Amino acid sequence: MTEKKRCKNTPINYEIVSREITNSGIANIGKASIREIKRLIDNIENATGEKFIRMEMGIPGLPAVKYGIDGEIEALKNGVASLYPEIDGVETLKTEISRFAKLFLDLDINSTGCIPTVGSLQGSFASFMTLNRMHPDKDTTLLIDPGFPVHKQQLQLLGQKFESFDVYNYRGEKLKEKLESYFKKGNIHSLLYSNPNNPSWMCFTHDELKIIGSLATKYDVVVMEDLAYFGMDFRKDYSKPGQPPYQPTAGKYTDKYILLISSSKAFSYAGQRIGMLIISDKLFNYNSKELSKYYSIENFGRCILFGTLYPLSGGTSHSAQYGLESILKAVNDGIYNYRDDVIEYGKKSAIMKKIFTDNGFQIVYDKDIDEPVGDGFYFTISYPGFTGEKLIEEFMYYGISAISLSITGSEREGLRACVSLIDRKQFPDLEKRLKIFNENYPLN
Repeated sequence: MTEKKRCKNTPINYEIVSREITNSGIANIGKASIREIKRLIDNIENATGEKFIRMEMGIPGLPAVKYGIDGEIEALKNGVASLYPEIDGVETLKTEISRFAKLFLDLDINSTGCIPTVGSLQGSFASFMTLNRMHPDKDTTLLIDPGFPVHKQQLQLLGQKFESFDVYNYRGEKLKEKLESYFKKGNIHSLLYSNPNNPSWMCFTHDELKIIGSLATKYDVVVMEDLAYFGMDFRKDYSKPGQPPYQPTAGKYTDKYILLISSSKAFSYAGQRIGMLIISDKLFNYNSKELSKYYSIENFGRCILFGTLYPLSGGTSHSAQYGLESILKAVNDGIYNYRDDVIEYGKKSAIMKKIFTDNGFQIVYDKDIDEPVGDGFYFTISYPGFTGEKLIEEFMYYGISAISLSITGSEREGLRACVSLIDRKQFPDLEKRLKIFNENYPLN
């Protein structure tokens, strides 16, 4: 791909942006982590006084759910701040998590395996640590990409092996052959994917989840399902407790699985760092002699609780557990419908996609098999003549931020754009800046 010559007629001061990029010490902006990009944009905003269209961070842009705040305040008034929480969580919260799994996923999971964690990231970290020690001959996690970059960071930090592939060209029946090519090697102990997918917003169908579940059972692979954007495929309404359609899950087709559910996105409760680690009954009660080499017991559930989560954090914020309990109870009882709030992300996404495509940009992950990908928390963009890594750096001069798809495991060129922090009042600025970009880099 021929590198474009950079234009200096840009909405944000060219010299200041260049200086801040140099001062950041980041060798390749396109490969920078999400947090590195955030810090760089903060510095440019401070230096120029210009407000960016900030699409790099997957941060909720809505107020925290009132039920959580009220529940947490009440718990603090009752003195929980002075007490250590139990490692496996407040019993009433565990009950509500179990109810949530039944009412919104149609899964029967004992509350024993419903564990609050310090964000869903602690849940994935603890799961990786424990799953990797279950089998003497299995030492690898398979990641379905594109995916959340931090999961790879966790595996690298742990020194664990992983393999991955970009799923875009392996949808439908093609997924079976691709997965089996990895599973047949016999070294895969777990499989991780997100649904809806971060960053592409593709969503697996029930048929695809059945393929995943069936093959996982056949090859004794634990399915890890990242449901950070629970119920946020807005093409269907998954928000009615106890009524179909339910949030699609491979848990309907296999019996050894882990669900990672965040309270950050669906409930806008990101600041309290509380997530849900939900372990199927079969896996929670699974015994492995291999585990006793690292833990004092052989039972998976007790190992992950008292052998992994305990030394990681000694439990999850006591008051935040009561906040989450209040949210889940309101949702489970049908008092609060979370979808009514978060559907705003889908509405903004549709508008922003059109602004980009009207100015020459393309949607990278545009299809869910044979239908257009839904509108949600993220979408993906590219521009002819630019690699994703070059485009993200160029955007700095136009007051726009995102992250490169290359750090998500994608095989395609482009960027991930998050809609959450964009105020509708910024749409005219976005349109103006993209128009200048298009004029500076006209398409044939």
